[in-house]
Amino acid sequence: MKYIFVSGGVISGIGKGIATASIALLLKAAGYKVVPLKMDPYLNVDAGTMNPLAHGETFVLDDGKEADQDLGHYERYLGESLNSTNIATQGSIYLTVIQKERNLEYEGDYVDIHNVTQEIIERIQLAGKANNADIVVVEIGGTTGEYQNVLFLEANRLLKLKKQNEVVHIHVTYLPVPSFLGEMKSKPAQMSVRDLHSVGIQPDILLARSTESIDAPRAKRLSFNTGIEPEDIIPAPDVKNVYEVPLNFEACKLTDRILEKLNLKRKKTDLAKWREFVHSVEIAKVPIKIGIVGKYFSSGNGVLSDAYISVIEALKHAAYTVGYKPEIEWIDAGKVEKDISLLKNFQGIIVPGGFGSRDIEGKIETIKYCRENKIPYLGLCYGMQLAVVEFARNVLDFTNANTTEINSKTKYPVIHIMPDQEKKLLEKNYGGTMRLGAWDCVLQNKTISKSLYGKQRISERHRHRYEFNNKYKQELENNGLVIAGTSPDGKLVEIIELKDHPFFIGTQFHPELKSRPLQPHPLFTGFVKAASKIKK
Repeated sequence: MKYIFVSGGVISGIGKGIATASIALLLKAAGYKVVPLKMDPYLNVDAGTMNPLAHGETFVLDDGKEADQDLGHYERYLGESLNSTNIATQGSIYLTVIQKERNLEYEGDYVDIHNVTQEIIERIQLAGKANNADIVVVEIGGTTGEYQNVLFLEANRLLKLKKQNEVVHIHVTYLPVPSFLGEMKSKPAQMSVRDLHSVGIQPDILLARSTESIDAPRAKRLSFNTGIEPEDIIPAPDVKNVYEVPLNFEACKLTDRILEKLNLKRKKTDLAKWREFVHSVEIAKVPIKIGIVGKYFSSGNGVLSDAYISVIEALKHAAYTVGYKPEIEWIDAGKVEKDISLLKNFQGIIVPGGFGSRDIEGKIETIKYCRENKIPYLGLCYGMQLAVVEFARNVLDFTNANTTEINSKTKYPVIHIMPDQEKKLLEKNYGGTMRLGAWDCVLQNKTISKSLYGKQRISERHRHRYEFNNKYKQELENNGLVIAGTSPDGKLVEIIELKDHPFFIGTQFHPELKSRPLQPHPLFTGFVKAASKIKK
């Protein structure tokens, strides 16, 4: 088994996740079984309790693991479903070490940092063995020079000592082009490599991130000051479309450089379908305007699209595949509550997942607007629950109908919490305790959902506590709400639709988590096609 470590320097958000996913795709295309692994420096046991504004979306895997959003990049690029062996936080590693100590698994010896680094190495090897990997690609979270990720780097160093010719370190660094100078500066990149030297690591390959491609003189200077060969300094300029990155790396011989250093030979090159998708992005010219109404958008003066990155990518996959160029606009639900005209001119509206009471009425007003004005609507998780609330209020005249998440004393709790989940809340047991991971759903005949999926039984990923209240099921159905999909035993409502509407679907699950560039999700494809028929 071979190992590749990917670190980042100079700034956070440099694109290590995309780089790692691209490397994994290229090595898979070269004929190898590749397994990506994210090593996150946080002391959280998993990503489930993290605020999306601080850390981006929580990406849920089939086995219910709540993971970092980079797992989404890995799945989308590889076209594969991952599992809990593909993610490890520093918190989960410390927890395992402490549990082993409590269980006397260290046979009474004292426990120190060596045991932590050994646990990290074991996690890396487990990811490879559990998934029958030829190559494990390990993304080290954080930025080089921080103390938070130093133990991951130490594990990298130790593994390199034991397996000299089986470990490659790739460093993603940044070369700024200050506007007041107008030229690329390599000093920050040199310093980030020096930070790696300080912990005993010499990078094998450098990915030179910048607004533009690094030129030969600066590559030569960077090589001289870092000890990295010029041919191992790979340009990584900004791109309009992140799906171009693997093709850019391939053109710069990154795959060949990695294989040579690992003493491996290329078995094949299988990037034809990926090139076709990238070409579909380039030729898409007809715009389609989609609004996403939510609350996890703003941070100071910035817009944090990472909170809904899987929704955005799923929209792109669907739109580009059917020939449209998506124009996605963020709409603050709180502003919609005050001014419904903000929704005009959109061809389709999405209300994504979320939690809490803030701006809920703006979302409900959005749903009402889409229902009454025949605007294609896709409600994801919370967006489905609030669609039921809106329908109950305004079609059935259930005054102040609500979800018990917002109003536990509502007269019409059309969305309520299941007894086992209520117990967990009372015990303040929040982490990893929702309905998580892949659950089967049986689709009803003569529904839009069934026609889009093209099959009766599906499996989708969940992350929620509150469910459709079956007490109101018959009355809601009698007034036009369609229960399009349920759990196999019929007890849990998974999909709702509306009759006589071009496209109005709400899902209790998160379909965006299973969308892939080469396999767009059918619900998003159906939504985009319906939206394309609406005039601006």
